[in-house]
This record gives sequence, structure tokens and C-alpha cells, in this order.
Amino acid sequence: MKYESQGVAKLYFIAAIGLFVGQILFGAIMGLQYVMGDFLFPEIPFNVARMVHTNLLIVWLLFGFMGSAYFLIPEESERELYSPLLAKIMFWIFLVAGALTILGYLLVPYAQLADLTMNDLLPTMGREFLEQPTITKIGIVIVALAFLFNIGMTILTGRKTVITLVLLTGLVGLAVFFLFSFYNPDNIVLDKYFWWFVVHLWVEGVWELIMASLLAYVLIKVTGVDREVIEKWLYIIIAMALISGLIGTGHHFYWIGTPDYWQWLGSVFSALEPIPFFMMTLFAFNVVNKRRRDHPNKAAVLWALGTAVMAFLGAGVWGFLHTLAPVNYYTHGTQVTAAHGHMAFYGAYVMVVLTMISYAMPIMRGQKAANETAQKLEIHSFWLMTISMVFITLFLTVAGFVQTYLQRYSDEPQSFMVVQEQLATWYWLREAAGVVFLLGLFLYIYSFFAKGKEVEFVEE
Repeated sequence: MKYESQGVAKLYFIAAIGLFVGQILFGAIMGLQYVMGDFLFPEIPFNVARMVHTNLLIVWLLFGFMGSAYFLIPEESERELYSPLLAKIMFWIFLVAGALTILGYLLVPYAQLADLTMNDLLPTMGREFLEQPTITKIGIVIVALAFLFNIGMTILTGRKTVITLVLLTGLVGLAVFFLFSFYNPDNIVLDKYFWWFVVHLWVEGVWELIMASLLAYVLIKVTGVDREVIEKWLYIIIAMALISGLIGTGHHFYWIGTPDYWQWLGSVFSALEPIPFFMMTLFAFNVVNKRRRDHPNKAAVLWALGTAVMAFLGAGVWGFLHTLAPVNYYTHGTQVTAAHGHMAFYGAYVMVVLTMISYAMPIMRGQKAANETAQKLEIHSFWLMTISMVFITLFLTVAGFVQTYLQRYSDEPQSFMVVQEQLATWYWLREAAGVVFLLGLFLYIYSFFAKGKEVEFVEE
């Protein structure tokens, strides 16, 4: 570890993995509730389990992004972090606020939680993914501003690189677009219109910049390829991601009461959205093939390549499957959406955070790479999680196509619950794949504690 302040990242990574476990546990609970409707009822109703599952996903990825930035930026900027103390204080504030919010969902009826947190003063609650009490949202803004100040000052007073500037742009965008969560108009069309400014412009806009910069950083470190080569790729990828992603927001505006032109804009630019992900896949494999050194951290290289491939499949291919307006007319709100969401989030954002953790954690523990036994276990965990996520996606895709046909396309459409009963087999298979994913995650965590022969690495 070149800079002492990079060690701050360890706190964020540990919290991220802990919250990740919670997210998957609640995913498994929801999966069971699909086929056993009274499972854990009334203690944990489905709507509460879903809130916890999605909110934990967002919070642990934010911890992962912040930890990655705190590790990467001192090294790229060639100076210590502006304020390690501020980073630690904000970590505990964010962790406690996040934990209290999740406990609030689990222990207090949602309407009562809104009263307790004085939501009536500035109403922001009750919207999917943005269920957090207003006071929590304000806390997130404070943490984000302190974080941006900390890394911004580090970048401004140190070396500037393309990676740090792209990362900073993505992180600033993340904070700015979150501000739309405070805008809660009475008109439901306006509400959904601007709601997507947070949800879509995060995951199909500025988060892509964060992912690309983290991936570029790891690839530079593990391949030794010239920075200039990677930076040229990075410029092209982020330009395509922003051009397609920003206007591609229109594929959410088809059926909510907005003008018809969004069907053309959404369809055309959504068709372009797989391109940056395909470019990222070519970029990753091209860089690894041209590598000038064999880095001992084989697990981190595998995670990096896996990120590019799975992001292309999940966000690119599965996204394109149902974003053209004539197709989306039948498929929106079905399990096809859930299939895309699972593989896209895992491929693009979960895997890039795990890539950073895989690369950075051994270094923060005084090693160049984890020992041979630990890496073998981690590689096994990679395949367990990735293959099970592929099957989760495939099972949900089949369920979605069957649902679309029986419920919306056939000559004699059936009611929602009648169709759901016919999808039970696919839901059971999805649940089984989810359990395998959870086992893979436990194996990933166990790999950090495994003892074995240290790997050798000769610096150039």
C-alpha cells in the first residue's frame, strides 16, 4: 500500500460485504414468499422484504463505490487523502443511519415510520427504491457532500488522471441526480417522470462512469498496459454510455402519460445502450491479451473480465430484450424486467465492486495478492455466484415470457394470480439458484480467512 490513508477503504469494504449478505438473505426470503405466500407473515411481509432487499443493494453499492474511491484516488493523485478522519466519521454516520433505516422498515409499520420521521414536513417517502425517510435522505446528501469534498480536494491538490476525473464526474452525477428524490409532485405522471431521473440516470448513466473508471484502474494495475491505451478506450466508452443512457431514459416514459415521441426516442437510444457495454468487453479482453506482466492476483483479473462480460449480457442484451416500445408494450412490469434487473446489477455494479475488493484487500493486508488457497476459493466463489446468477436470470426470463403470453398476448388472457400459479416451477428453480448464489457469497467471504502458500511477484 503506497499511501497510509488508502487503509480507510477497508472499513467501507467490510461494511459493503456485510450488507451484501443481508441483501441476498432478504432476496432468498422474497423468493420463498413467491411460492409460499405466508412465509414469515406477518413478521416480514413481502413489501417490507422487498424494501429491505432493494435498499440494502443501493446502500452496500454506495459503500463499495466510496471505498473504491478512497483506495484508488490517493494512488492516482500521488498524495494522501485530504482528510482520513472525515472519511471515517462519514463512514460511521452512513452505517448507523443505514442500519437504523433498515430496522425502521422491519420493526415499524411504514405509515407510522413516516409519522415518526416527520415526513409531512417534506414528503419524499413511498416511492420504489426511494422509500427512505426524508431524514435519511438528508443524511445521505450530507455524507455524499463530505465524501465529494474529501476526494475532490485530494484530486485538485494532486496529480490529475483521466481515471480520477471520470470517477469524480460519475460520483458528482450520483449526488446531483439523487436530489430528484426530494421532488415529489402531486401529479403521478410528473412524479414517475422525475423518479426515473434518479433510478435510470444512476444505473444507466453516471454509475456507468464509476464502473468504467474502476475497471480501467484495476486493468492498469494487473496488466501493466500503457495508461494512454486504456484512457483512449475510457473516453470512447463513457461518451457512448452518456449519449445512449441519458436519452435512453425515454424507454421508461412509454406508458406513463408522456408524449408519443418518447416511444421513438426511447427505442432508438435504448438500441444504442448495449454498444458501450460491448465496447467494455472488447476493451477488457484486449487489455488482458496485451498484458506485459502476469499479475499474481488471478482472482482480480477474473472478476474484471467477468464484470465486462456480465455487464454486457445483463445491462446490454437483457436490457435490449424489452426496451423497444412495441415489445415493452407487452412485457413492462413482468418478470422479464426482474430478469434484466438481476443480471444487470450483478454484472455491472456488484462485480466491479468485488473486483476492487479482490484487488485492494490483499494490498491493505500487506500482500501483493491473496495466497494460493484463498485465490482458489475466491475463483470457485466467482463461478458459483456468476453461474447461479445466469440461471436466476434465465428462469425469470422464461417466467416473464410465459407471463407475458398468458396474461397479455394470448387470445384469452388470464388474470394475474392465475398466471402466477402457473409460474411456480420457475420460481422454485429461481429460489434454488438463489441459495447457490448465497453459498458462493459465503465462500467468497471465507476466502479472506483461508491460510495457504503466499504467491510470488517480481516488481518490474
